[in-house]
Parts: sequence; structure tokens; C-alpha cells
Amino acid sequence: MKNPKEIKIADYAYELPDERIAKYPLKERDASKLLVYDHGNISHRHFRDLPELLPQGSLMVMNNTRVIQARLHFRKDAPEGLTGALIEVFCLEPAQPNDYVLMFQQTRSCVWHCLVGNSKKWKAGALSRSITVNGKHVSLTAERLTDDEATAAGLTGKEGESIVRFAWDDDAATWAEVLEACGELPIPPYLNRATEESDLKTYQTVYSKVKGSVAAPTAGLHFTPAVLAELDRQGVERAELTLHVGAGTFKPVKSQLIEGHTMHSEWIYVPRQAIEALLRHNGECTAVGTTSVRTLESLYYIGKKLIANPEATEEELKVGQWEPYDDNLDEPSTIESLNAILRWMQRHNTNALHTATQIIIAPGYSYHVVKRMITNFHQPQSTLLLLVSAFVGEQHWRDIYKYALDHEFRFLSYGDSSLLIP
Repeated sequence: MKNPKEIKIADYAYELPDERIAKYPLKERDASKLLVYDHGNISHRHFRDLPELLPQGSLMVMNNTRVIQARLHFRKDAPEGLTGALIEVFCLEPAQPNDYVLMFQQTRSCVWHCLVGNSKKWKAGALSRSITVNGKHVSLTAERLTDDEATAAGLTGKEGESIVRFAWDDDAATWAEVLEACGELPIPPYLNRATEESDLKTYQTVYSKVKGSVAAPTAGLHFTPAVLAELDRQGVERAELTLHVGAGTFKPVKSQLIEGHTMHSEWIYVPRQAIEALLRHNGECTAVGTTSVRTLESLYYIGKKLIANPEATEEELKVGQWEPYDDNLDEPSTIESLNAILRWMQRHNTNALHTATQIIIAPGYSYHVVKRMITNFHQPQSTLLLLVSAFVGEQHWRDIYKYALDHEFRFLSYGDSSLLIP
């Protein structure tokens, strides 16, 4: 096995002209181009052709996360005649409560892990703004917790982040409604434009359900009700899971070697129906997007832990960044791992697995669950490009990306997509 820690990120560079980055989506989602890489052969179709390219009776797994309006803006108080500094508070992950479902049901107050823009201008004190929620005027405040306050609340800050308590003076308004009223949808920074009204619809998949992401699982943006209906007619079974995409998905690799890059940890939620569907399909599937890939491949290592320790807690089941590369000759089959998860669910009388993953997939990784992948075209020198390279092979990703550039494919979040069958 190749040691991924020794990979040089410079080896995963390619020239991406700015004009090839899609700033807006196509009017018709399924009119996008679809590059097909099938056992070394490259061709292209349109996304609406996808159902006829998949094996009848196969399984497709999709991430049903929904992007939240996570970016909030406050203006600091200033002397009369002057304008106070604009402070951006970007909600990353729930802190109290640390459950996404409970978080969006909160009234009066909640606490989040946040990134703060123009941070030097907000040293202390509360920020406030007046908003309208369900036709009522509501006062919203944001207060940055000190290290001592965070510790007293049992919270631990992460490097570069702040812990922020939000409060609002309306018992009837939930946090979900507050965000809908005043939050801004956080489109990717590489689009180099402000969020527009149209993004509220186009930057969500048509099957998004579970609120929590700060970035869309963009491979899913190409699906339409017509494509989903045709998949049903072709006998392609669909299962859903949830990975809430964090801002770390845009975190560049700054170290020369991958060993120096720390992956972001993301919460995953896998219902029992998805595990059962995988078992019916011999532990194999088509994954829609890299977030689904990371979740599905994490299941193998979660099951492996449960085989070793059937009474492990959800906290103990979190998958570490380098866990797949630990030398261990005792490798269970995919079916054994999935059955271990199912038994754990049955013993705990739960219909879902709720834990986190920090997995990095890079050349040297052996895929266990994902046999076909639908994914967009990713940034140079990104961990997502490493994931694709591990799937198709180090030379083949270059062939794929050269073909896409030569045939005027559109790149990144609002760009075209690919079906990869190694």
C-alpha cells in the first residue's frame, strides 16, 4: 500500500482557467454534461442519460443534507455620524445543543461553533440587530464566549473558531425561522460573487431534507424529478444518508505533504434502511458525490470497530483521519462490517447510526463499498481530487480532467459532472 502521508499535493495540480469555473448553474439541471469514465474508456453524454448508464437493479446512495443560511451579519455600534464595523458570523456546527434536529427547534437561545469575519473589530460585548420573523419584530443578539465561559459550559473551541451564543426575544420563533429570516446562504468562495435569490433554490438538491450543511453536496445538484422517476423505471433502488458538509470542504491543503493536512470532522447519520439496502446489494453501490463516498466508506471502519468491540458507543465509533491506513491484517469483509452495524442497531433499538467521520481518502486507499461514483470536477490540489485519484488511478484522473478541459466541461460546484466506473 502506498503511504498517503508521503503524497506531495503539488503532484495533484492542473491548470484551471477562471472562465471554466461555472459561476451559475444551467437553467435545466439535467442538461449538464456528464463525462463517463468506464473501465478506462472516456466519453460524454448529458446528465439526463444517467439512468440508462447504471446497472438495472443496482443501488444508488445519496446525501439528503440541506444547506442552511449560515452566514449572519451584524453591525457594531458606533458614535453618531459614523458607521460601525461589519462583523460576519458564520455558523459551522451546533455546540449547545450539539444535535442538529434539536438545534433548529430551539427558542430564545442557542450556541454554535462559528467563524468570525473582521474578528479584530469584535473584541468583547454583544452584537445586535433587529429582524422580522413571521411578521413580528425580533431583536437578535450574538455574544462571543470567552475561553473561561466556554470551559464552564463544557465546550471546547477549535483552532480558528469562536463559540457564539445567539439569543432572541420571541418565544414563538425557532432558530430555524431566525436563520431563514436573516441568514445568508453561503455559496462557495471561489464563485467570487454575492449570494443571489436564485441560489436559495439552485444551491439545494431536489431531494434535500435534513438541515445542517454550510455547503451543498454538489454532485446531487444535477438531479431532477424526471431523472429520479427514470431511475425508478430502470429499477435502480435509492437509499439516503446524511453528512452535514462543513466549511472545511473548502479548506486548502497548505502543507507540502498530505501528512501535514488535518481533515475536518463531519457528522453523519445513516438510517437502518440504508444499511439493509447495502446488504441486499452485496455491500456495493453507486455513490452520489464525495460526501456520500466518505460516509459509505466510513461504514466499513465503523463495522470493523464493532466486530472488535460490539458494545462501542457512538462516540467511540468516530472514524479518524488515518484509520484506514493502520496496518492490520485482520480485515473483515464489507458484508461482515455492515452486519456488525445492523446488529448494533438492533441491540440498541435504534433506527439510525449517528456519529462522525474525519476519514481522508487518498491514493493507497482500497475502496470497500463504492463501486461507481457520480461527482463534479474538483479544485486543483484538493483532498477531493485525491479521493477521485484513489478511485480511478493516479494516471487516469489526469486523463479524465484533460478530457473535460478539452471538451469545455464546466468545473466546480455549479459545473458539470462525471460518472466514474473504475
